Amino acid sequence: MSLLPSVGDGNCYYILTEDCAYGSKYFKSGNMCFCSERSYLRSFADRPSARFLKVVMLDDGSTVTVNVEILQPVRKEVAALLLGIGSPSERLDCFLERLSLEAALQAVPGQKVTAEIDRQHFPGVVRYVGSIHKSASAALSPVFFGVELQGEGENRGRSDGSYHGTEYFKCKPGCGIFLPLSRVQFTPAPGDGYGKQKPKLDAEEAVPVKVGDAVSFYVDEVLTKGIAMAVYREGSQWFVKVCPEEEGTTDIFREIPMDSIVKENLLSQSVFSTFESDVGLGHSKQMKRQASESGEEGESGNPPLEVNSMVQITLDKGNQVFGIIRWLGYLPQIKHKMAGVELDEDKGVTAGEWLGKYYFHCAPKRGLFVKLQSCQPDVRFQCSRGGDLNLMDDGGREALPHAPVSFPPLRDEEAVSVLRGRMKGIQGHCNSCYVDAALFSLFSCTSVLDSMLFTPFTLCDRNVQDILREEIVNPLRKTGFVKARSVMHLREQLTEKGKCSSFTNAEKDPEEFLSLIMQKILGIEPLLKLQSGGHEGLDCYCYQIIMDKQEDLVVPDVQQLVEHSFLTYDQKLVEIPSCFIIQMPRFGKEYKMFSKIIPSLELDITDLLLDSPRECCVCGDVATLECSGCFKDKIFAPTGLKQFCGTCSKQVHSHYRHRAHKPTRLRVPEEFQCRSPQGSQRVPREKMELFAVLCIETSHYVSFVKYGPENEHWMFFDSMADRHGDENGFNIPTVTLCPEVAKYLDLPLAVLALEQPRDMDGVAKRLFCDAYMYMYQSKKMALYK
Repeated sequence: MSLLPSVGDGNCYYILTEDCAYGSKYFKSGNMCFCSERSYLRSFADRPSARFLKVVMLDDGSTVTVNVEILQPVRKEVAALLLGIGSPSERLDCFLERLSLEAALQAVPGQKVTAEIDRQHFPGVVRYVGSIHKSASAALSPVFFGVELQGEGENRGRSDGSYHGTEYFKCKPGCGIFLPLSRVQFTPAPGDGYGKQKPKLDAEEAVPVKVGDAVSFYVDEVLTKGIAMAVYREGSQWFVKVCPEEEGTTDIFREIPMDSIVKENLLSQSVFSTFESDVGLGHSKQMKRQASESGEEGESGNPPLEVNSMVQITLDKGNQVFGIIRWLGYLPQIKHKMAGVELDEDKGVTAGEWLGKYYFHCAPKRGLFVKLQSCQPDVRFQCSRGGDLNLMDDGGREALPHAPVSFPPLRDEEAVSVLRGRMKGIQGHCNSCYVDAALFSLFSCTSVLDSMLFTPFTLCDRNVQDILREEIVNPLRKTGFVKARSVMHLREQLTEKGKCSSFTNAEKDPEEFLSLIMQKILGIEPLLKLQSGGHEGLDCYCYQIIMDKQEDLVVPDVQQLVEHSFLTYDQKLVEIPSCFIIQMPRFGKEYKMFSKIIPSLELDITDLLLDSPRECCVCGDVATLECSGCFKDKIFAPTGLKQFCGTCSKQVHSHYRHRAHKPTRLRVPEEFQCRSPQGSQRVPREKMELFAVLCIETSHYVSFVKYGPENEHWMFFDSMADRHGDENGFNIPTVTLCPEVAKYLDLPLAVLALEQPRDMDGVAKRLFCDAYMYMYQSKKMALYK
């Protein structure tokens, strides 16, 4: 393979096809890089068999040495298109999906497209193709598509054709948006097929079969009829993906070479009608019976299938696909009632289009048109009439593997890709929200308590540990969805092991669930080791803040509440915890002590640690005395315990308002007892980072999880966000992004205090007003515990 593109601009551009580590840095497949042609020639002129090449990464500008076997050369214009895609994995997918890439390269202003916005698809027209934020220092500027949204997409945009003050095209406000290649689907000309490749036809080249045509072909010397679902070319040969009429209600796709296909002459006659005339009476009765069982009538007890029904479809070789019906009706040339289905995976052949007309909109290769009788209710989400969850059963649980399998927590773009959407997260059932919210918070985007999944603790119940790992955490991290049956299986075990009959049906609190599974079943060490009043042994798994009403704390943050609680009860942390779970002060589930609580994104526990070096809050030297009286004095800073060195303590307590205070002496570690000069060595700060917040409203728990480093990187999870059906239906868990949280985290305290909850954007009100439990982690300590 030649690594030097045939046409260059002085640089050679590449995409990584595999993950690559270089020193302390790690680059995922899909990252882009480049080197100068001069550098390339210098590397390979004298050593044609050289295996490594020094390149510059386009994403962060770092220079690394990469094995040439994982470098795939790309043209400059292709590299610019791919660079507009933020996720490396998504970028690589687009590079490998040549159909979309070739369509993007040929896109021009005025072309009709379908734009993806927040996982929804809307019609639009390309108005601009090019860069929108150029940098003189960047080797290559990413290319975006400026799209004017139309029809139902109007007012879904974010601009009027301008970006950061520069106008790239003109449209109505709220109708313009700039999107990368991966969020634009390019509408083909009517008659084009869908498939593995779809190049433009040469003027002299005519394809005799189009999508929707009735065709015939031979299978084992038997003439079989069907309908063309896709037409594509591989190399120089054309293929047709055909849906034949076969026994049963499955839609079996066969890929037939074009020269083996015979186009039906009577196009006006429905191909399916022709099939019916050819089959025997017994077959016809069987088809009618199956249509009755799986179609609209719902005679088998299943509800009628309708738009938004969740269904499963059996394809060739018994493979099943799952999706949601987005359209019902009749297509040209087809007699049977058809269903347009949006699939869960890229196993379809369309984006909602049939013969040049869009009947619904979805992502490319997610759409499929099938006979309605071929759709069966999705058994994953079906309940029996008795209310049992056989909907989530797979007909018997597979044997657990001997060697435990581990999936890492989801972060950044991967977390968004896997977790966001409907039927995502953990499916709720029968008052399970306290379990669902707790497990999603602890395991979706962090590994701080992954020891619960593998470590053989003293009292460890292997069955419960296996269920937690194999049926809940691994599916959550792998597919983004955990069925309710798996959670019920865990709850049944908790009922049996905890000798409490109410864990499968009653409302509980997260701390009750966590204490039971951590302490009584798995037997893990307490997360917190506390000393109170000089007495150790006060260990716990969740820390409950208990405090009197503080008139001066109108809108407190978590840091203030923890410090007040520790000081009130003379408590200290014996050691740095790997995970610090904090319950907010409440009186029952209804009464909240504070109308709002500000999340502290970092929790500084330096002054809460026993025998840890402390810093004088006045001069910064080593503190030797702590004063609880000064902590309550408004003259000092609103957060942080008040400790002083000997000199500053004398000055502070010489004031008449402080003379009655009684400072207590601190233990100073030996290595900090002699320090010189003053303040030359800073006391190290121990900080923990917030990774999740559980909230409660009207006895229903939800959770916020931080999936990335930025303030806006929050997602909101509700295991019972929606419901399908009545008492025999099922809950639809949903995960949504909530970047609006960052807006309020950045507000000054006085401004946030005046914000009316009903006026807060999105779900931000629930984070600030309904917080029940905060979860912090120390990544440093998690390595040792």
